[in-house]
Amino acid sequence: MIDYLYKKPQILFIGINPHPGSYDRGVPFSNNKMFWYLLSDAGIIKEKRNELKDDNSLKLFYDTKFNKFYKLGLLNIINRPTRDVSGLHIGEELPGRKKIYLVIKKQKPKVVCFIGKITYEKYSDLKDFTFGWQKNTIGETKFYVMHFPLRGESIVRINELKEIAQAANYAVSQQT
Repeated sequence: MIDYLYKKPQILFIGINPHPGSYDRGVPFSNNKMFWYLLSDAGIIKEKRNELKDDNSLKLFYDTKFNKFYKLGLLNIINRPTRDVSGLHIGEELPGRKKIYLVIKKQKPKVVCFIGKITYEKYSDLKDFTFGWQKNTIGETKFYVMHFPLRGESIVRINELKEIAQAANYAVSQQT
């Protein structure tokens, strides 16, 4: 799977690693599309749920609009697909940490959003932190740890994404 970047993305999303179904489709979070629905519900993207449900429409959106139109990016710490994080090996995240650090230094996103606590743990090697804004930054780039998209009430995640978008001065209306 290719990591999708936009030069100087406003928001860079960081995932832990792809699910085999998403990896095969070439679109992160396409096995369960809740991440995409949350982006839509939060107003970060204009596409509606019914447009994101279809695998072909979602792939077209991801390949043509996610980066170029919306100026968003997405990287995984580990690019090897597994059904869940229990299939990952200790230390497997080390090359991904370095890659992400270098991308952040070069691309300078306004906000890096780590999708889930495990993702941030694997990136930072920290265990003592909470969801939300982190003390760690790289230059002017702020770090945020959001709840994983598949667990709990979606309004929590929608509000987190709205907060991230506001901090990045991100507005879909600016992207037209």
